[in-house]
Amino acid sequence: MSQETVELPQGTVAYRDEGEGPVLLFSHGIFVDSSLWDGLVERLAPAGFRCVRPETPMGAHRIPLNPDTELSPPKVADLLADFIDALDLGPVTVVGSDSGGAVAQMLAAQHPEKVAAIVLNNCDALDVYPPFPYNALPPLARVPGSIATLGLLSKLKPIRWATYRALTADPIPDRQLKKWLEPTGSDPAIRRDAKKVIGGLEKNQAIEAAEKLRHFEKPVLLAWGTGDRFFKLELAERLAAMIPNARIAEIEGGKTFVALDNPDEVADLITDFARNTAGILIQ
Repeated sequence: MSQETVELPQGTVAYRDEGEGPVLLFSHGIFVDSSLWDGLVERLAPAGFRCVRPETPMGAHRIPLNPDTELSPPKVADLLADFIDALDLGPVTVVGSDSGGAVAQMLAAQHPEKVAAIVLNNCDALDVYPPFPYNALPPLARVPGSIATLGLLSKLKPIRWATYRALTADPIPDRQLKKWLEPTGSDPAIRRDAKKVIGGLEKNQAIEAAEKLRHFEKPVLLAWGTGDRFFKLELAERLAAMIPNARIAEIEGGKTFVALDNPDEVADLITDFARNTAGILIQ
């Protein structure tokens, strides 16, 4: 499906909008784009959901934001709040993965009135923000020229393979990895955005979001892969224990990008959650 664009105070944001029904707003992580959710949307849009996928400024987007825009993960959450208002989406069920899951938590913490429910796949939370070895990225991003160097390195297939291989059970096709990494490798303005977001990541941000979610009483589902070396089940258990109306659904053997490896199971969990837990009426 072709992308549309919307003008926000931060700049132009591309997005995909498919299906009709209750809104699912998808939040992807750093160095991936909304195609991460293709398999889910193929299943959820026909099931009675409106699936809206903004290309957030996480380094794989192709339209840079305004040069003076302030960016950090909490600022990306503010951008999503502006996006919800601009498209008049109303309270949404936000679905987040990886660092995009941390942004989803921040969206609910900072703008609870815009969120009807939360679905988290394996993602950053609490003190696992980001996990080792990716915790080297924020200080590295503050070094002049570092993101440009990473962009050059990403042109090497072994680097691409090493960066993403542990995130899924099955290897992600290299053409997909190239697509995700090409904007940062080729566009200085995209590198500027990525540098701001990654360099603006501070350890306390995810902890502060989780603390605010102690007062978030709307439904929360943690659809969590049990085979993830970065975001282990124990992290989901700690986060769920802090949120009043949260529950965990374990996905056996699933890794970080569990929606890529197990789209049928994740889609079924989201559908059941929306129907039975969140109380969303699906025709």
